[in-house]
Amino acid sequence: MASVDLNTITKRFGAVEVIRELNLTVADGSFCALLGPSGCGKSTLLRMIAGLETVSGGQVQIGGTDVTHTEPAKRGVAMVFQSYALYPHLTVAENICFSLSLAGESKAKQAEAGARVAKMLQLEPLMGRRPAQLSGGQRQRVAIGRALVRDPKVFLFDEPLSNLDALLRVQMRLELAKLHTDLKTTMIYVTHDQVEAMTLADKIVVLDKGRISQAGSPLELYNNPANRFVAGFIGSPAMNFLKGTATATADGLNVELAGAGRLTLPARAVQDFTGSRPVELGVRPEHLHLATDADAQLQGKVSVVEYLGNTSYVYVETPLGPLHAESDALLRLEPGATVGLKFDPLMVHVFDENGTAWARR
Repeated sequence: MASVDLNTITKRFGAVEVIRELNLTVADGSFCALLGPSGCGKSTLLRMIAGLETVSGGQVQIGGTDVTHTEPAKRGVAMVFQSYALYPHLTVAENICFSLSLAGESKAKQAEAGARVAKMLQLEPLMGRRPAQLSGGQRQRVAIGRALVRDPKVFLFDEPLSNLDALLRVQMRLELAKLHTDLKTTMIYVTHDQVEAMTLADKIVVLDKGRISQAGSPLELYNNPANRFVAGFIGSPAMNFLKGTATATADGLNVELAGAGRLTLPARAVQDFTGSRPVELGVRPEHLHLATDADAQLQGKVSVVEYLGNTSYVYVETPLGPLHAESDALLRLEPGATVGLKFDPLMVHVFDENGTAWARR
């Protein structure tokens, strides 16, 4: 096991700078997810840790050792790619032990290491098969086994589940979580899927245009996003956003919503807010409730209802634009129906004109 430290890492492709002076520490034994949209630099960052991309500036340390210019095979890392990249002419056992074979290890040692990994990943009945005879989930487990057999200091995963169907992704998430619990090895996982990041990682690093937008635990990012970008990227369905003008008062914060009335937030909901300025409010679907006319702070018409069994999401067209609220799974609403909406004032996030969050807690 080993920690990973990135010190003022910069990456340029010609004149294009995709990562600029990025600093990040991944603690020994932790599971860190690099999360962000396509093009934010997360895979490039992972490849620089692996040594598959050269570093334009800064330093990469693994276990306290500078490996910035060390070749990939000597960094003590193992990488699992988005594509399985298995050798079609080799059996599962041969694919898993391929790196040991290249290193000249004895057949006995290869068999011992292969059996250990196969038991861990439940691949024992499949060891004699070839990749064409495996399902997508089984192939991905073989790719993980090929990394495991090297006993690396750090595991690197580059969107390893994106080629799997929904059910297999859930199953593989559970297997990866169990694997980390058992091995306690440092893992860095690239994904654009915030559900994967939230369920697997103990630390999420949200990247935006090659920079860290926020880093912290999943609950920290969900409950206290540092800015509008993180607030909108973390959570499914996404957070609702409403524009308005906020004025600080002795009792709290009065927000004039653009053409749709006023919302009052208590003083403890927003800290250090002074004066009057344009703001954008953020409220998650579970904190936006359907309400009777007497209690409603906003009116709108139902456009779509998603019934998910245990809950429902109601999409409502309002004067402030489309909003979505979580609803009782048993409630039945028809498109076109008029409904009232009520905010949970303590759970409303406030962002200034630059998208920076005012502290809620």
